[in-house]
Amino acid sequence: MSAETGLTAGEYIVHHLHHLQNQAPKAVADFSVFNFDSLFFSIALGVLGCWLLWLAARKATSGVPGRFQAAVEILVEMVDAQAKGIVHNAESRKFVAPLALTVFVWIFMMNAMDLLPVDLIPALWHSAGPAVGMKDYMRVVPTADLSVTMGLSLAVLLICIYYNIKIKGAGGWIHELFTAPFGAHPLLWPFNFMMQIIEFIAKTVSHGMRLFGNMYAGELIFMLIALMGGAWSMSATGIGLAIGHVIAGTAWAIFHILIITLQAFVFMMLTLVYLGQAHDAH
Repeated sequence: MSAETGLTAGEYIVHHLHHLQNQAPKAVADFSVFNFDSLFFSIALGVLGCWLLWLAARKATSGVPGRFQAAVEILVEMVDAQAKGIVHNAESRKFVAPLALTVFVWIFMMNAMDLLPVDLIPALWHSAGPAVGMKDYMRVVPTADLSVTMGLSLAVLLICIYYNIKIKGAGGWIHELFTAPFGAHPLLWPFNFMMQIIEFIAKTVSHGMRLFGNMYAGELIFMLIALMGGAWSMSATGIGLAIGHVIAGTAWAIFHILIITLQAFVFMMLTLVYLGQAHDAH
């Protein structure tokens, strides 16, 4: 991993934090701006994750499982056990458990893109980019993009609303919005409704921000380590930086395996918890 020549440390980091977009950056972001790199990698990894799970299911046998089948079975059993402990509706678990498994695998794969050398894919894209101005930017970690993580958390919110209505009925859920948590007195309705809306917003924002913050920070650390390698030279200091780059990069990559797995697990667990709460009556 090395920094591009001709860029200062600050310019190098800013360059790597810029997305491949459909238009030039604006002072104020709006919904007309699309991060093509995040869209491509998140969709591609989602398809790949579903294909791997389908492949494991297709090749499953009742005999002694191979390593791949055994790993997938352990993962499925783990997710199913968590789903049973949180979502007590057996009918709902037919959808919720596979959803949680898909969420875990998908987010793990998106997080794992952080283990690729910082300059590898951007350099390949630069050499084959289709247009001047666009080909200089490429971010490969979708979960380090706030729009992706907030999109995931918003999808969880919509599913929670669906189950609130399905389990409690539209009237029951509306009644709960206005009577919990303080009580059913009409004077308390505005406060109950405000608290319910704040709870939904807070859970959704924290759900997406937690994943984004951890992966964004991890991406920045990899960039700082890459700068050490980019500053090497045939001197005692330069050689020391090169050695430090290798040691720090290896150590952080090994530790980061735990982070990417933990963040996928936390997002999955919170998804199950929020869906479980949607089944509970106040």
